Amino acid sequence: MIHRIVAVGKLREKHWQEAAFEYARRLRPYARMETTEVAEARIPDNASLADEKKAMDQEAAAILEKLKKHSGPVVVLDRQGRSLDSTELAAWLEARILEGRGETAWVIGGPLGLAPSVLQRADLVLSFSRMTFPHQLMRVILLEQIFRSFRIMHHEPYHK
Repeated sequence: MIHRIVAVGKLREKHWQEAAFEYARRLRPYARMETTEVAEARIPDNASLADEKKAMDQEAAAILEKLKKHSGPVVVLDRQGRSLDSTELAAWLEARILEGRGETAWVIGGPLGLAPSVLQRADLVLSFSRMTFPHQLMRVILLEQIFRSFRIMHHEPYHK
């Protein structure tokens, strides 16, 4: 099983890097993790809506390019998406595995969110909350939830 995270922007702070590395390490017995970072579009401080749309479209083009050769399901994180608890996410993921889907792509947008073209590419638009989180923190939360899903699927203890 391969999980590919396609994320806008880099993990800049050392604490986010260490947390992401730790969950990726914990996932090794269950799945291979790959992370691809696409450049965060630059926007001026007083950006117009047109500037923001242009930036989102640039990020979308880079994300969709990374997904071109991807054959498995694509999960896009968006606060307007479907809300699942950890057990439901594990069941969704297990169903994809049982279908023979050997890879899953997980997409995390940047500070502006994601363009409609990326949302349309999704097999599942997933919301972790209606709240807004920093996209760097979201990567750590996503890794933790993928790890938790595998623990649930393997009937191993996990924090409830």
